[in-house]
Amino acid sequence: MTTLATGTDTLTRDALAVLQPGFDGTTAPDWVRRRLGEGLASVALFGRNVVSEDQVTALTAQLRAERDDLLVAIDEESGDVTRLDVRTGSSFPGNHALGAVDDPGLTRAVSRELGRRLAACGVNFDWAPSADVNANPDNPVIGVRSFGASSDLVARHTAAWVEGLQSTGVAACTKHFPGHGDTAVDSHHALPRIDVDAKTLYERELPPFRAAIAAGTRAVMSAHILVPALDPDRPGTLSHRVLTGLLREELGYQGLIVTDGMEMRAISGTYGLEHGVVLAIAAGADAICVGGGLCDEGTVLRLRDALVAAVRSGELPEERLADAAARVRELARWTARARGRAAATAPDPEIGLTAARRALTVTRAGAAAPVTAPVYVARFEPARNIAVGDQTPWGVAAELRRLLPGTASGSFTGDTAGADALAAAGGRRIVAVVRDEHRHPWMRAALDTLLAARPDTVVVEMGLPGAAPRGALHITTYGAARVCAVAAAEAVVAG
Repeated sequence: MTTLATGTDTLTRDALAVLQPGFDGTTAPDWVRRRLGEGLASVALFGRNVVSEDQVTALTAQLRAERDDLLVAIDEESGDVTRLDVRTGSSFPGNHALGAVDDPGLTRAVSRELGRRLAACGVNFDWAPSADVNANPDNPVIGVRSFGASSDLVARHTAAWVEGLQSTGVAACTKHFPGHGDTAVDSHHALPRIDVDAKTLYERELPPFRAAIAAGTRAVMSAHILVPALDPDRPGTLSHRVLTGLLREELGYQGLIVTDGMEMRAISGTYGLEHGVVLAIAAGADAICVGGGLCDEGTVLRLRDALVAAVRSGELPEERLADAAARVRELARWTARARGRAAATAPDPEIGLTAARRALTVTRAGAAAPVTAPVYVARFEPARNIAVGDQTPWGVAAELRRLLPGTASGSFTGDTAGADALAAAGGRRIVAVVRDEHRHPWMRAALDTLLAARPDTVVVEMGLPGAAPRGALHITTYGAARVCAVAAAEAVVAG
């Protein structure tokens, strides 16, 4: 392989330092260990890298044998977006459930326990929390990842989440600046555009980021969104006006700025991966998230070489790259100094379930008969967004089988979902599980069919609540984490 950058000169080391790549496998690949010796300062873990906490601990130990001050990042929001619990569902409810409870002390306790678990596994950098105000209930990518639709609520819980996590020595990364909550397009697929005036942006989207900065967030993640009121030409990740002018200069933020995943089509499909990376660093980003999809050594070398070539051609000032690399190394030093904080934190393994139970909303229609016999769980399955992924299980069937042995289940989608679920259920009472019913006409129609034929149906909404409660019993969990399913199953049986 021919590359522009060779050796371990300062420029090459700085170019490697700003990359936060993922990799394949559950052990440390040779190429990653080799590049750590050449200047790579961060790696990222995704669901494909996780089997168990013991395995992750062994993996991070392998990596730190090469570089002790390594940043090990993970996209662990808890709730629907989980990597540590990718195979079982999260042990913690997500942001929307915590916002529904609206107890910042509880949010702080949940994120502190999450941080304790991450630190015990050797993970010291979490791409969370989401500080997006979910202003658009039809948002296809944020939804229950947001604490709510109120700027004040999102701000106080964002601050609490940052404080709890960082008390364990794990760096928080508040996202997605300047706010992804009013989008109607998923930036994994295309470039979203938010057409609001500057006044609305400042009053609605920015307060949670101000709160995070005041709480000491060690990192902020940029959003791949076009906000013409701020910059009519470049999306946030590539905008000097957004990252340097607004975040650095106006809001006074001095920590690390990391990009959202650069393979996402909003950037790679519009600007190209290599050019996008150069533009992001030039705009004021310090670290490049890559590896959700492209996770090979060749990608890392291409991006390294693109940065080196941009400096040599004058497109990217060398001092800007050096400043970015210095900020990455400073965060690594902070995590190294903070190591051991988590060991001083008392474990609270029940806090996730406690929070999920407190978040439940249960609506009863008259004197519905209690659920005492095995049921049929009909899960209406929408397409999942890429941030959530398709590995993580969801629904209440597994939990109801524990409480009501003999319970059966099936998943349904499309125009005939309601009739198909009725036929599969036979004579059993039905528990219908939905996710963002208000966003899916076919799902609403399926519930119409079920409730017309079987008015004793129990409905469990595990997404963003937007439709009026209906069914003999309606349970809203505000997210699809495993602990939310446990709490919902308990409520089904309790009636």
